[in-house]
Amino acid sequence: MAKGKRTHGRVSVFKGREAKLNRAIFHILALKGPLAIHDVKKEVRKQGVLRRKLYSVINRRVRMLEQQGYVEKAGTRKTLNRSIAVLYQITPKAYLAILLNQTNLDWLIEKASETDVLDLSAILAKYLKE
Repeated sequence: MAKGKRTHGRVSVFKGREAKLNRAIFHILALKGPLAIHDVKKEVRKQGVLRRKLYSVINRRVRMLEQQGYVEKAGTRKTLNRSIAVLYQITPKAYLAILLNQTNLDWLIEKASETDVLDLSAILAKYLKE
C-alpha cells in the first residue's frame, strides 16, 4: 500500500472543502450536547485551524447538515437579548458516518464473527435494493 494511503472508507460528508468543518461540528455536538449555532461558533473558533470561520459560514454548514439529516433541532433556549435560539444535536446517522469513516472495512471483515457478517450483509442488502 502506498505511503499515506487511507485504509478505511470515506463518507461523503467528510470529503471536500467542508470536511474539516463538518468533522469539527460533529465533534463539538457529540461532546457538548445540544448547542445553539452561536455556541458552536465559539467552540469552532477555539480550534487552531478553524479560528477565522465566520458565524455565517458555520450557520450555513449546520443548516446544510440539517437538510442532509446529520443534525436535528433539539429544542430552543432564550438568549441574553431575549431572542430565541434553536439548539442542534447530531443524529444517529451522524454517529454512523463517524464510525464508518474511522473503520477499516478489511479489518472489520476479518475480525467479525460469521453471524455479525451475516447481519451486516442483510442490512446492506436491504438498502442496496432501493
